[in-house]
Amino acid sequence: MARRSQGDTVEQLLDTYGRTYADEAGIRLRDTPQPLYRLLVLSLLLSARISSGIALAAARALSDAGMRSPRAMADATWQQRVDALGEGGYRRYDERTATQLGEGARLLLDHYGGDLRRMRKEADGDRDALHRLLQQVPGIGPVGADIFLREVQDVWPEAAPYLDAKSRKGARSVGLPDDPRRLAGLAGDDPAVFAAALVRVSLDRHAELAGA
Repeated sequence: MARRSQGDTVEQLLDTYGRTYADEAGIRLRDTPQPLYRLLVLSLLLSARISSGIALAAARALSDAGMRSPRAMADATWQQRVDALGEGGYRRYDERTATQLGEGARLLLDHYGGDLRRMRKEADGDRDALHRLLQQVPGIGPVGADIFLREVQDVWPEAAPYLDAKSRKGARSVGLPDDPRRLAGLAGDDPAVFAAALVRVSLDRHAELAGA
């Protein structure tokens, strides 16, 4: 059987796995303070050694508890944050993460007025600078910064195309090029969905795209 073209592989990849984690968490991502902050929280949760399903459930539980902004997160008690994380099943790291969320919220309020667009402005179009600035937030390391930039690239186009190591691993698993420039040429008009699909296929032990 002839191997599928790269275009066919990308089409099947997107049909099967083409959904951002922000969308799955119920975040309607726009360039406004609240959804950007909720994405940052989600990125922190997803970066821990815990299943993405639990991280997504914890993000939704924090949102349902009203912790959708740095101010609301900072005003919540530590126990309220722990309880919301526990409701989402995020129990292994709940106490440390509750502390990090409180400290991170206060940092964002103190340095950026609670608005991540000010961080973006400080980076001045430099993606590497933005990656470094994100890591100043407690709980956000290199992996968390990668997740945030992968997901935000459709609304912050200076970050696009953002195809990190996990995205490239997914590309290799389905026979797509893992060279960043060649892979970027396949991203199309929605690089965040493309990057998320690559990450999802890399995490799916049973993934099998026909002819890939």
